[in-house]
Amino acid sequence: MSRDGLGDLEHQAMLALLHLDDEAYTAPIVEELESRTGRRTTVAAVYIVLRRLEEKGLVESEMRDPGPEGGRDRRYFAVTPEGLEKLRHAREAYAALWDGLDARLGKRA
Repeated sequence: MSRDGLGDLEHQAMLALLHLDDEAYTAPIVEELESRTGRRTTVAAVYIVLRRLEEKGLVESEMRDPGPEGGRDRRYFAVTPEGLEKLRHAREAYAALWDGLDARLGKRA
């Protein structure tokens, strides 16, 4: 049985890539996830998730020169068109599930 849905960290990592745009390499992705979710994560966990997403065709990566600041080349990640479609579908599915629950959960202003 295959899982077509996204796991929480997969979903969050893809959203972080979109927020970071052209600066999406592992360290800033970890920082973005931690600042937006309030949860600690590790570089290793994020890298594993990104590679899994790449194997699924939802994310692509390329090695780039570090530029004038020097150092090692970095692997930058971006969401593919297939990944964007997967995120759109997940957003619609979650919105449908959340619809009508404001009174039950207590709507926040």
